[in-house]
Amino acid sequence: MTLTKDHIGGLVFLCLSVAYGYYAGQIPLLPGDEFEPFHARTVPNTLALLGGALSLALLVTASRAREDRLSLRGYDFGLVGWLLALTVLFALALTWLGFLLSTILFLLGGYWLLGVRRVKTLLLASVPFAVGLWLILSQLLEIYLAPGRLFSAWWGG
Repeated sequence: MTLTKDHIGGLVFLCLSVAYGYYAGQIPLLPGDEFEPFHARTVPNTLALLGGALSLALLVTASRAREDRLSLRGYDFGLVGWLLALTVLFALALTWLGFLLSTILFLLGGYWLLGVRRVKTLLLASVPFAVGLWLILSQLLEIYLAPGRLFSAWWGG
């Protein structure tokens, strides 16, 4: 069997869908919710089933041509490593710096790694997006986003 990029993508997506479906089944339900037509597991289970079906469709319809074979030439795995490290730093910074500042720094770092060097572009691409996302999550959806330990200690909380 010739392994192509479509096959690998379909297999990865299928594995993610199966794992997502497994963890969706672990979502606790309120007493009596298991008999309701719509509950906390409904959307995650539906997404897992759709993801599985689409990944199977991709595996079945993937091209088997010789020119579509997998080739790792031209990929910048160093950049991928740096972006993964930046993601881990973002996760660590959330506790200390809070959502807003961590997200701004994460976006600045990501854009810089991807080659954007103009400060004006970096700031205009990062700050409004992070502030808008923060406003939607905290003000519109009323999700509590901790301000961060450093901010709380500095502010006196």
